[in-house]
Amino acid sequence: MAYETIKYEVAEQILTITLNRPDKLNAFNAQMQGELIDAFDAADKDDDVRAIIVTGAGRGFCAGADLSSGADTFDRDARRGPVKRFADGKVDYSDSQVRDGGGQVTLRIFKCLKPVIAAVNGPAVGIGVTMQLAMDIRIASDAARFGFVFSQRGIVPEAASSWFLPRIVGISQALEWCYSGRVFPAQEALAGRLVSKVVAPDDLLPTARALAKEFAAKTAPVSVALIRQMMWRMMGADDPMEAHKVDSRGIYARGRSDDVKEGVVSFLEKRPAQFKNKVSSDMPDYFPWWTEREYK
Repeated sequence: MAYETIKYEVAEQILTITLNRPDKLNAFNAQMQGELIDAFDAADKDDDVRAIIVTGAGRGFCAGADLSSGADTFDRDARRGPVKRFADGKVDYSDSQVRDGGGQVTLRIFKCLKPVIAAVNGPAVGIGVTMQLAMDIRIASDAARFGFVFSQRGIVPEAASSWFLPRIVGISQALEWCYSGRVFPAQEALAGRLVSKVVAPDDLLPTARALAKEFAAKTAPVSVALIRQMMWRMMGADDPMEAHKVDSRGIYARGRSDDVKEGVVSFLEKRPAQFKNKVSSDMPDYFPWWTEREYK
């Protein structure tokens, strides 16, 4: 796919996805939505991609939704045509036309099998910040600004952020930021545990790349893919027994794999491991262990 709103660049087994509408502070639109989903699809299929960095071109990360449609920006009927309705005139909310575009992006990132790092180079508001919540680690430039501005636009949080945000920063902090809708600096994001590190602008991408290289350098790709899904999906489990079930399946299935034999022998022989199993073809037979939720 030839991308127009993002850049897709792979180097040293690291994919860098750059939001690329710098003249609009990388504002999010339907085309960017589709291209981001396609990019994550491509990354999961490419065994040469071991980690993903998402950043923005120019001085912004993402200024939120493209507001060029003015008052109709969030009016789905006005922009896409009427959604389905029942005979009594009530909206059929199961219509896919009702679906939030940002949520479709974060749900795709949630399913990703590679580590995902947000390198936040500038303003990130609305979908510009909520898209980051499904990413594993957020590193910010000290020029970054964040804002869950929905209350100030008369709308509600999107991109499944009501699920992600409280799990990341806690319910009180999530509500403070969402109630007020204010834009806040990177240091406040750090204090509130939204980001893990704040660095100088020139250090942002080198810091993200160093972390991505660490994820890729000595690790088994299949193990990393399983770890990502185990950690994220267990955040919604209702009992630690659910984690024990998945752990046990993983220990059994991976324990018999060539990767584990290589991992143990290379450690005993004091040499770098050469892991051969691939995410594209060698995920264990119990994966996925969950039932995919449908939009309805």
